[in-house]
Amino acid sequence: MSFDGMFTYAMKEELVEKLQSGRITKVYQPFTNELILGVRAGGTNYKLLLSAHPSYARVHLTNESYENPSTPPMFCMLLRKHLEGGIIDSIEQIELDRILKIEVRGRDELGDVTHKALYIEIMNRHSNIILVDHKKETIIDSIKHLSPSVNSHRTVLPGHSYVFPPAQNKENPFQADEETVLRKVDFNSGKLDGQLVSSFEGVSPLLAREVIHTSGLANRTTVPKAFVELMTKIKGKEFTPQIIRHEGKEAFYMIPLTHLEGEVSTFSLLSEALDRFYYGKAERDRVKQQAHDLLQFMNTEKKKNEKKIKKLKTTLDDAEKAKKFQLYGELLTSNLFAVKQGDKKAEVINYYDENAGTVTIELDPQKTPSQNAQHYFHRYQKAKNSVTVVQEQIQKATEEIQYFETLIQQMESATHRDIAEIRQELTEEGYLKKKKETKVSKKQKNQTPQLEAYESSDGYSILVGKNNKQNDYLTNRVAGRDELWFHTKDIPGSHVVIRDTNPSEEAIREAAHLAAYFSKAKQSSSVPVDYTKVRHVKKPSGSKPGFVIYEQQQTVFVTPSEELVLKLRK
Repeated sequence: MSFDGMFTYAMKEELVEKLQSGRITKVYQPFTNELILGVRAGGTNYKLLLSAHPSYARVHLTNESYENPSTPPMFCMLLRKHLEGGIIDSIEQIELDRILKIEVRGRDELGDVTHKALYIEIMNRHSNIILVDHKKETIIDSIKHLSPSVNSHRTVLPGHSYVFPPAQNKENPFQADEETVLRKVDFNSGKLDGQLVSSFEGVSPLLAREVIHTSGLANRTTVPKAFVELMTKIKGKEFTPQIIRHEGKEAFYMIPLTHLEGEVSTFSLLSEALDRFYYGKAERDRVKQQAHDLLQFMNTEKKKNEKKIKKLKTTLDDAEKAKKFQLYGELLTSNLFAVKQGDKKAEVINYYDENAGTVTIELDPQKTPSQNAQHYFHRYQKAKNSVTVVQEQIQKATEEIQYFETLIQQMESATHRDIAEIRQELTEEGYLKKKKETKVSKKQKNQTPQLEAYESSDGYSILVGKNNKQNDYLTNRVAGRDELWFHTKDIPGSHVVIRDTNPSEEAIREAAHLAAYFSKAKQSSSVPVDYTKVRHVKKPSGSKPGFVIYEQQQTVFVTPSEELVLKLRK
């Protein structure tokens, strides 16, 4: 766990430095479990993110922008009443636990001074944000309620006393010397990192492994020394915020993690590292929950068409085998003199065979020889006609698969707004039932698609469409005819346009990176990206949303980089 007690300590120090004595100017609640506090401190405006997300709980300053609901949730309204205009008197950590306490001094309706405490408990699925009357120590409200039936130790409901989570009764690592470590760790039992975690407050498995690694040959001399040295560094605020990519996973911490080998990114602030680390993660998780039914529908439709193609290909094989019916009809016609009505089969010479072999043909004894021949010709003609129909159905099913593959790819990087546009598209295309429109849905329907804006390293504006509605709008309505248009070659992905008729090579390369990143080949290397002038991009009549054909393209190969994408964001 990266956001452990030690990291909470480091974040507390950063927030004290930036926000102490600042004024809370605004409170937003963009999502169910997350808040944004606008704080004016030291002549600078900050955005403080407080998250009780079950998977991504955290506290840090953010530069990200979040879309707020048109109607603020009740908890948000309550926080506005009690916190807006208030001064942050202090930011404290409760012992070395993952609990931060923000004390806010304000005034009530009568002008009397009030003191409120906002507790942020970072405990995975048990995370919470709780507003407490500091004088009475009673809960005003919380972002999550916890009844006695759920937890007998503490009740988190308005009016109840605020009770801390159960104490773990561990040693304070900042006060520990080498002798304390020796006393707490049994070097004969093994699993030294696990013993450090169970003995010292705020120490996670991640930090414990770093202690063991830096000790070199772990023994009674090296481990206590390494532990005390690391704790001294953390207590002294010697922070070097980093993100480490190790074996396909990422970890962040406020000091270098030398036991993890991989690509390292260093940041000047802890908050910058967390902004980067959590970029899109919580959003994708929310989208996954909100659009689970939509994604399930898309996968079902895709699989349905794949099964359909399999059956159609079997039908096609059978139809193409039906050429033998033509042969039987021709051979019977040539041998009418040798066949009579009532025969159940006829053995005739196959004059198409170089070896002049014979063919046995099944006959209907109720039919004349001529009628049997015509019956086989009729079966051949029917099969021949079905080939064209089946091929058309295979083509249509293939296009459906490509369409849903594109939508599934778009879901991977979709925001809440993108999901709404995809739902609207599927409704308009007749895949989903049309629901009764509310004022909100009518307003959303009439809204202009919002494109993601980027800027190349040398200043060229680049626009990206992240779903079919945005792609159609960008390519057919926004882009100029001589501006450059980008798309991954034969791979589902976004439309990307450089808003210039003569961009630099650097801008072309970076636009190609964006096209590759927002495509099905996001995790691949050397991705082919086509680019051409918008005038050479056409939308066939009657084609699916987002579908285009293009010509006179050039191709560039790039390996998508999330670091570069973040750098280019406006």
